[in-house]
Amino acid sequence: MKAVRFHEYGEPDVLHYEDVDLPEPGPGQVRVRVAATSFNGVDGNIRAGFMQGPMPLTLPHIPGLDVAGTIDALGEGVGGREIGDRVVGFLPFVDDGASAEYVLAPAESLAPAPEGIPLADAAALPLVGLTAWQALFDHAGLKAGQRILISGGGGAVGGYAVQLAKAAGAHVIATGSPRSVEQVKAAGADEVIDHTATEVTTAVTGPVDVLLNLAPIDPAEYAALAGLVRDGGVVVGTTVWMPAPADEERGVRAVDVYVRSDAGQLAELVARVDRGALTVDVSERVPLADLASVHARAAAGALPGKVIVLPATA
Repeated sequence: MKAVRFHEYGEPDVLHYEDVDLPEPGPGQVRVRVAATSFNGVDGNIRAGFMQGPMPLTLPHIPGLDVAGTIDALGEGVGGREIGDRVVGFLPFVDDGASAEYVLAPAESLAPAPEGIPLADAAALPLVGLTAWQALFDHAGLKAGQRILISGGGGAVGGYAVQLAKAAGAHVIATGSPRSVEQVKAAGADEVIDHTATEVTTAVTGPVDVLLNLAPIDPAEYAALAGLVRDGGVVVGTTVWMPAPADEERGVRAVDVYVRSDAGQLAELVARVDRGALTVDVSERVPLADLASVHARAAAGALPGKVIVLPATA
């Protein structure tokens, strides 16, 4: 089969499109014929070698944490799955990923794919959708009637976070750039702040119950935004290299999100997609052979939004 691998850590040019043996599923695994994977920011950090401590890999390695596709082989002991099932999932960080024509996946990590969107587009959902869900509900405990400030509402996680927070009955304030403001509004934010033109701390009127930071902001700005959180509130961040600031004197707790695979939560996200309550946004579809260029554009800050990557057989 064809796959993209890196044999050493480094710049995007370490990614090579090459022939790889077809993998065989082991106990508890299924083999998925890949319709698409997606690019996530963490993919670039893994390829560059920045994540070797928490995510030790065996090289060469196939990247691609998201998968949407069709089951084509079952490993020993797999129940409740059939060949031909359309599935979506978030793959283990340290295993070979879905930047290939076929990938192995733990059967328990997969959910049925959405029926209402193209199968390939579903690859844009798992990692970022689960990050948003876990940040809002597992860690922030967001409830109806609360006020939430989402810093970075125009990003891939932010789009889901805005939709999910609004659906939960929260009052959603979100930041965006000029190119994403309309998108953030369309996602359902009650207030949208263009952070390039306005000081966010002065634009937010009144305290918020939750600050969700998804953006690589300056630590001083992060601390200033945390100052908007009411006593007893919570700061949740996904920029784990810059810990979320707490304020013990005011009872403001801080949580750094490390997303985990959860098939049940993913199935709930899929159900919302199918009933039209959650929109999956795909900005670009590129062939697998061009994955290195996607990594290069991401490193240069030139990706337009969520990119899915399609093998030639898709």
